[in-house]
Amino acid sequence: MSIFDRITRIIKSNLNDLLDKAEDPEKMLKQLLEEANNDLIEVKTQTAAAIAQLKQLEAKAQENETEAQKWAAKAELAVSKGEDDLAREALSRKKVAQTTADGFKAQVEGQQKNVDMLKGHLNDLEAKIAEMNVKKDLLIARHRRAEAEKNLQTTMGKMSTTNAVSAFERMERKVNEEEARASALGELNTDSLDDKFKKLESHADVDDELAALKAKLGK
Repeated sequence: MSIFDRITRIIKSNLNDLLDKAEDPEKMLKQLLEEANNDLIEVKTQTAAAIAQLKQLEAKAQENETEAQKWAAKAELAVSKGEDDLAREALSRKKVAQTTADGFKAQVEGQQKNVDMLKGHLNDLEAKIAEMNVKKDLLIARHRRAEAEKNLQTTMGKMSTTNAVSAFERMERKVNEEEARASALGELNTDSLDDKFKKLESHADVDDELAALKAKLGK
């Protein structure tokens, strides 16, 4: 992938989409910023080299332009002195220098476009990195809050369905049932004891009545 492809991808990327797909959003943010800063260094280096080359081309164009003007002046001097052969030679040299100057000027124009393009990419990348730095802390905070909320909801869900809680509730019901059974048995045992005493009392009345009847009959 070329540097311009990487720059375009970073400039056009939606950080929220990238974070949704990332296993570790915080690590992803750091990786993106590191990649962007590396690209920034590379673009700055290439831009500086392009500007240096532009200045060299401009110097060459100016050098040959000056050379052409010098030979033009010499041609005029030769003509004024009636030296047509020297004038022709000077004009020939002027033409070569001017052609060379024009060639360098064309290269200057093309190189200027390259420099402008690089500067544009550089400005876009610097702006995007500044935006990423501003958003980084906010996105990390949002991610951590979302993780905390997810963990809280998971914990709350477990609280209503945990085995320990369910077992405790079952034991509570069992104890209540045992207490009710014991109470019922106690009531049954009390009734049985009362019945025995009532029977004893009933037998005592019959015995007393029998003794009285025997006394009456002289037996």
